[in-house]
Amino acid sequence: MSILWKDSPSRGPGSPRVVGFHEPDTGSCQYICIDPATRKAALVDVVLNFDPKAARTSTTHAQWALDFIAREGLDLEWILDTHPHADHFMAGAWLKAQTGVQQAIGVKVNKIAELWRDLYNMPQAFDPESDFDHLFADGDSFTIGEIDVRVMLSPGHTLGSVTYVAGDAIFAHDTFMQPDAGTSRCDFPGGSARELYGSMQAILEHPDDHRIFIGHDYGTDDREEPAWESTVAEQRETNIHLGGGTPLDEYVALREKRDATLSLPTQMLHALQVNLRGGRLPPAEDDGHSYFKIPANRF
Repeated sequence: MSILWKDSPSRGPGSPRVVGFHEPDTGSCQYICIDPATRKAALVDVVLNFDPKAARTSTTHAQWALDFIAREGLDLEWILDTHPHADHFMAGAWLKAQTGVQQAIGVKVNKIAELWRDLYNMPQAFDPESDFDHLFADGDSFTIGEIDVRVMLSPGHTLGSVTYVAGDAIFAHDTFMQPDAGTSRCDFPGGSARELYGSMQAILEHPDDHRIFIGHDYGTDDREEPAWESTVAEQRETNIHLGGGTPLDEYVALREKRDATLSLPTQMLHALQVNLRGGRLPPAEDDGHSYFKIPANRF
């Protein structure tokens, strides 16, 4: 399988090289963030492939990332996710099993788990404290090699989404989309268009030339090939939902009207019970197989 990927070079000391690659079934954008000085790396939002018709997982994109790291002679330090994704499975647990590398997400995954315990009627399910090695709070920091990374709480798409700011690279997940596509939906449990607006404005406070790497791209009527990199200035000036300073109430009305027309992602009800376990399938039953629990008539 040919995987579409693009290289965003480092701009100098403290600036990471970012390799982005695309998963076409869910339009997901995934990243390898690399410190050129030390050859240390982190993986961000890598997908575990899933065929919902057969309820079968596979590791095409996660293996591609590991093969790239091996081929380039990189040393993986972090497996990062920005939130428990609703439209694809996270590959974090599988990646950790292959590499032994620490796995992290935002601390408010605990609050998201509370919501979904109720929706699945599984009051004892999900233990993010055990399934992730690090739960980052707003303002926390860490390093990838010698590159400083800051964690920003960025609610809206979910109540616990986080943005990773690594030097001049902003991993902005499901906040912005490409400027010609607008912004991300906010209608999942715990989502809020009003909070998303604030999260995006906080991202736009960074310098104009900082690179923004998004969570999804599906192309547009005028652009077939997926894209996932822009700059703060491009988003501030030309984003079709926010460009030029769209006021809060106008944005909320636009976003909520759009969200009301969208169907649920195909993988959502499967994905949350995996992603709230760090990418692990539900515990195997007495026959050795895992089974999904899908709520009927809840959405």
